[in-house]
Amino acid sequence: MVLPQTHRHISPEEYLQGELESDIKHQLIDGEAYAMAGASENHNLLSGNIFSELKINLKGSPCRTFMSDMKLRVADDFFYPDVMVVCNEDNLDSYYKTAPTIVIEVLSKTTRKFDQSAKRLRCQNIPSLQEYVLIEQDKGEIQLFSRAHNWQSFYYYLGDRINFESLGISIAVEDIYERVDNEDVLSFLQQKQQEALQTAS
Repeated sequence: MVLPQTHRHISPEEYLQGELESDIKHQLIDGEAYAMAGASENHNLLSGNIFSELKINLKGSPCRTFMSDMKLRVADDFFYPDVMVVCNEDNLDSYYKTAPTIVIEVLSKTTRKFDQSAKRLRCQNIPSLQEYVLIEQDKGEIQLFSRAHNWQSFYYYLGDRINFESLGISIAVEDIYERVDNEDVLSFLQQKQQEALQTAS
C-alpha cells in the first residue's frame, strides 16, 4: 500500500482499496497503515495448530474459523488476527469480519505490547466477542480473557485443556504446541517419555 505523500489519515475505504492492490499486508490503526512483518516458524505452527483444532471441533456448527489473511474491522481500525472464530456474522463484506466470537493472537516481540493492551481493549469493545486469547511462542503458556467473567484472564499450560466456554469445546494445550520448538515443550515431552517408561517397566 502506497501511503499518501501528505500525512493525512487514511480512510477505511482508501485502506481497503490499497490492501487489494498491495503485496504486503497492513493493519490500519487510528488512520495510519502499518506493514506487517513475516512470522517465525513457531508462530506459524501455533497459528496453524489452533486453527486446525478449532476447525475440527467446530465441524457441523454455524461457526467458521479464519486465519491471518482475513481482516477484522473494529470501528475504523483493521487488524489481521492470527486466528478468529465467527459464529454470527452480520457483515456482508467478503474481505473483513466485524462480529467475531473469539480472537486469537500468537505473541511476538514486535507485537506483544500492542496485542496485550491496545488491541485487546479495542477488541473487547466488540459486542459479539466472548474470548480473547494470547498464545506465547517462546514458552508453553496461553492466556484467555473471558467476557463471561468480566474479562478476567485465565492461564493454561502444557498438560492442561483450554476451555472455550463460548463454543462449548476444549482443546489440549499440548495439541496447540505440537512440533513447536521451545524449552517448555521439550521439557514436557521428556517428562511424558519418562513417565511412559516408568509405567512400562
